[in-house]
Amino acid sequence: MKTAAVFFADGFEMVEALTPVDYMRRAGIKVITVSVPSPTMKDKYIVESSHKVRIFTDTTLEEYLSEYSETLPDCVLCPGGLKGAENLASCGALLSHISDCFAGGKLVAAICASPAIVLSKTAVLKNRKWTCYPGMKDDADPSGTEGSVHIDGVPFASDRNLVTGAGAGASEQFAMEIVRILTDEKTAADIKAKTVQR
Repeated sequence: MKTAAVFFADGFEMVEALTPVDYMRRAGIKVITVSVPSPTMKDKYIVESSHKVRIFTDTTLEEYLSEYSETLPDCVLCPGGLKGAENLASCGALLSHISDCFAGGKLVAAICASPAIVLSKTAVLKNRKWTCYPGMKDDADPSGTEGSVHIDGVPFASDRNLVTGAGAGASEQFAMEIVRILTDEKTAADIKAKTVQR
């Protein structure tokens, strides 16, 4: 069974986080929801979305890393939401883990603000094609985007073991590309049909 970790911090965009969680679980992928500490957290397992919806995560980053720092998951995913992305980007342990996963050939996925705000603080975007929320590419750390090609006007960009998405409205297509990569075309097609995607 493939394993994916989705990282939640206060200020995350709910649609961008939970759409991939839902579709990956439909595909038989083991999905772990992981809370990442931020200054506004009141409970280490509860994170609050950008629209004040609270989510109870499966585990904390500290607990997760104790299990998955050496045996890496097949996919790591950072949802957007500007404040959520900023909180993820401020966590050095998370950035190191994302870097380790990418270097290990695992799938790294991020959507909306997170490609620019989070991934550009690692080497993940270098020499790759990527997208993000319109207008946010200029917020990326230039040292983390050397040789990269930013693509505007697409719902997602897929380049080997990197998938990036543009925003909440692209969450379904972004999630389905992750499902396709982690499983196969048939599984993705079955989910697309059963969820009446158009």
